[in-house]
This record gives sequence, structure tokens and C-alpha cells, in this order.
Amino acid sequence: MPRTTKRSSGPDSQADAIEDLYSRGITDGLPVVPPTLPRVEKAVLASGRAADELIALVPPNYGRATVEKIAVNAVMAGCRPEYLSVVIAGVEAMCDDAFDLHGVSATTHFASPLFIINGPLRKRLDVNCGAGVFGPGWRANATIGRALRLIAVNLGGARPGIISMSTMGHPGRYTYCIGENEEENPWEPLHVEHGFAPSDSTVAAFAGESPHGIYDHRSRTAGDLLATIARSVEVIWHHKATALGDTLVILSPEHARTIAEDGWSKAEIRRFLWERLRKPVKDLLPGRDGGEGLPEHVLAKLESPETDETLIPKFRAPEHLKILVAGGTAGRFSAVIPGWTFPNGSNLVIKKIQIRE
Repeated sequence: MPRTTKRSSGPDSQADAIEDLYSRGITDGLPVVPPTLPRVEKAVLASGRAADELIALVPPNYGRATVEKIAVNAVMAGCRPEYLSVVIAGVEAMCDDAFDLHGVSATTHFASPLFIINGPLRKRLDVNCGAGVFGPGWRANATIGRALRLIAVNLGGARPGIISMSTMGHPGRYTYCIGENEEENPWEPLHVEHGFAPSDSTVAAFAGESPHGIYDHRSRTAGDLLATIARSVEVIWHHKATALGDTLVILSPEHARTIAEDGWSKAEIRRFLWERLRKPVKDLLPGRDGGEGLPEHVLAKLESPETDETLIPKFRAPEHLKILVAGGTAGRFSAVIPGWTFPNGSNLVIKKIQIRE
């Protein structure tokens, strides 16, 4: 971890500091803001917490994430001081045992922590929840997500090729942070569905792959549209994958409106998708029509798997399909983000943002 410094702020010293931080391996490969003592102190002050307060131990190296160390990484990422409370809640979420940051950090899978912000604080901090929600252009999204990734690397030790052994990775490992478009959501937003008050502001941590786009401009009923979405979700991990855990289904406002206007609830959406995504044992044999299938130890317990019509679900339970609304109001596109579900997987974790005046 870099120490705070009282270096002068001239252009040459700034450039030297950036190169020094890069040479010490504590950046994500892009230039970072030098974490000078005044910048870090301002961020700590904005959080309303003591600099030495311990928030979490960050797996897999279990580095001490104090408020000050979180602030150092937030400054390097380009966060404004008022973002620090969000970053602290993100640290709490990704360091929760249910998230399994140790596994997410070390896996050869694609997954990277995605952070989803809900509640009134989205507007105050200008978090993008609408058009281009996964793209660039919003400082809050870009720097909050980047700060949390730097913390995973600098405090948790998740350095690419050393601890982080993802075969492919994906661009979300630079920064991966969105807000839910609650204003266009016809149902309860994500945090309310999980027991928080509408007035609460929260951060959810989800270990996800990159978004897989779903296109459907012609369906005008919930059933037709959800059939399209089901066929898109069918291929995540692979077309014979079963027993998957948490997965995000992100509906655009137009798609959400089509489904809601037919009177469908989130629970009914989940049940429809879960039932549509079951396949008989005979279609899940390894090698039949290519690819993996049910494990041999499962097939060994069956008398005649070649003719067995027993339906096997793709997801362990409907509740593993997490539904939220995000993106722009124009365009009938949605997305699915596969989660990290092996062996028991990472679970979506939501933490309340503690705003201390």
C-alpha cells in the first residue's frame, strides 16, 4: 500500500509520483491520482469516521481495510471525498463471507465484483442508472468501481497472474459499478426486495461475468418476451449447465414495462424462467449434441439416463435469479450477467451505506 505524502503538486512531481506508483505495482495499469495527505484526509473527513477504524480484512491476503487505507485507494481511483461512504459499504459487501472474495479473486473463471447502488444517494452523487449504464462518462460509477477493484488488489492481493488467475478476465476488472434505475422500475427495487427501506441507500456486491445482451424489439406480451430471455439465459456457462446460483437479469425500462403491464410480478418472472430452463436427464448426457453434461457420479445413480425424462433445473432455486431494472428508456434491450457459482458460489450481498454527518 502506498503511504500518503506531502510532495509538492507541480506537474513534474505529479508525473513522477504516478510513475512511482506504477513501478510499485499498486495501480490497475492506468494512471492514478497520487494519494497526498490532504487528499486522503479530506476523504476520511467526508466519511465521518475515524481514520484507523477497521472496516474489514480483505481476502485472500486479509489486508487491513481501515478507513484511511480505503481512502488512499479511493483517492488513487479519482473518487470525490463524498464517495467514500459508498466505497466503505462496497468493501463491507465484498468482504462478507457469503460473497467469497477469496474464491472470486483466485478463480480461473471470468468473474469480477459488480457493485450495484440503490436508494436516494444515487441522485445526490450522480450515479448513472440510465443510458449507457455499463459504459463510461460518469465519475461516480467509474471511480467507485475502480476504487473497490484497487482495494481488492492492493489490500487483498488479487494481482493478475499471481493470485488472480482468471483465464480470460473481462473489462469489468478495471471498474464495474452501476445504479438501478428505480424511477423506471415498475416493481420494488433490488434493495427493498431484500429487506431494506426505500429511503435506505445500499451497495450490492455481485460476482459477475460481463453483460450478455438480449435483443427483442417485437415481443409485446410478457410471455413472448420472457421466452426470448429464457433462451438467452439457457446458454450461460454452457447449454447443459445445471445447479447454478445467483445470476442477474437486468431488464431495460421498455422490457420491464412490457412485462409489468401484463401484470407479472418479479416472483412470476423468476418462476417462469426457472421452469422454462429445466431439461430432462436424457438431454443432459455428456457428449450428446456436444459439450458437458451431468456429472458421472450423478448419472451413476440413475437406472436408464438415456431415456430418463426427469426435469433438472438450470438454477438451484428460482430465487437465484436476481432481477433489476437499469439502462436507458429507449431501446428494447436487456442483459443477463452470469454469476460465479462453483462449487457453492458467490452470493449477492447488500450493505447499507452509513452516512455520517
